[in-house]
Amino acid sequence: MERRHDIDALRVIAFAFLILYHIGMLYVHEWGWHIKSAYLSEALQLPMLFMNRWRMDLIFLISGIAAAFLLKPGQTGRFLALRSWRLLLPLTFGILVVVPVQPYVQGVTNGVVEPGFFAFLAEYYSARRWPENAFDGWQHGYTWNHLWYLAYLWMYTLGLAVLLPLLRSRWGQRLAEGFAGLRGAALLLLPALPLLFYTVTLQERFPENGDFIHDWYRNAVYFTVFLYGFVIARSNAFWSEALRLRRIALVLALVLFGVYSFVRHGIPDEIPYWHELLIVTLRNFYVWAMLLAILGWAHALLNRPFAWLPRANEAVYPWYMLHQSLIVLIAYWLVPLKLGGVFECLLVTLGTVAGCHLLHEYLIRRVSWLRPLFGLKPRGPAREVPTLRMAAYGVVPFAALVIFIISQT
Repeated sequence: MERRHDIDALRVIAFAFLILYHIGMLYVHEWGWHIKSAYLSEALQLPMLFMNRWRMDLIFLISGIAAAFLLKPGQTGRFLALRSWRLLLPLTFGILVVVPVQPYVQGVTNGVVEPGFFAFLAEYYSARRWPENAFDGWQHGYTWNHLWYLAYLWMYTLGLAVLLPLLRSRWGQRLAEGFAGLRGAALLLLPALPLLFYTVTLQERFPENGDFIHDWYRNAVYFTVFLYGFVIARSNAFWSEALRLRRIALVLALVLFGVYSFVRHGIPDEIPYWHELLIVTLRNFYVWAMLLAILGWAHALLNRPFAWLPRANEAVYPWYMLHQSLIVLIAYWLVPLKLGGVFECLLVTLGTVAGCHLLHEYLIRRVSWLRPLFGLKPRGPAREVPTLRMAAYGVVPFAALVIFIISQT
């Protein structure tokens, strides 16, 4: 099948927006984060809210589409091994090497951790129990912070493999064809109903906390959109309809977001159930309309072999792994200097982009043993790696880390 340049480009853009979103978290008023600037803005709340509601749904939707293209007939085992290598090995390396600067900065900022990064690392690697609220994930000794996506995606990949016999059955194929074959209003509205159902039944009972085992609301939402991506990936009928509906979907999404923002603005702590139900209904229909609009416009505008795309597509994984640690570290250096909000934000942004570019371009992609630690394929001609060895590269280091953490708690 011809390579889908629009999906490659959309993946690059989605992760670029993720980096901008995390820079925004440094400055948005009343939204907690690992470190906050002295220059906070209430005006940022609305654009941040606009993106917040669908940013991770889009990334998991794209991941589901990618899984459909990576999964070859009769190669489920090799697909799982490849995913384990490409997800768990970078996750383990990231937890141990890339992420620790984030809990250090947060702990020092909170006044719980003594300054001195290497002294902190010595304690961090012992998986000790930290004082309450020292940093996000203090209860477990270690934290994966923004790399939670890799762990969740690996689990959803396993879930997909378990469901494959069902998806490939006659009933499963009929259901998938029915979903991919939705038209008009049905496509604009029906896929949002499961998301609304999860919100009503699960969100209050399972608040978002980054703990996969107890994160049933987010798991339900993200695994569902992951499956949506898997089902629609190869459906020409779906992409034709998404292309046709892209203008309507965008207008609908903007209207829904406007009404949603108005309805939830300034609400008291206690509101009637009908008001709460209206808010979550508007939110979930907005999310799906926006996802559909993004897919349709991407298919219309991005499905071409841009010269920049191969290099940018390779850079996504390293930039994703590096960006939040760079944002937090640069902010830790700059915030005490009180340089002014605009200048500080500009320096944080430029520093993050420059750091990601320089580390990826001149170190990660050029050093053979670093490439797989940042999710990149080996350099040179492709060579066949035995399936079990490939799986072991990812599963064994991560399993060892988990066992060590559990043994210390």
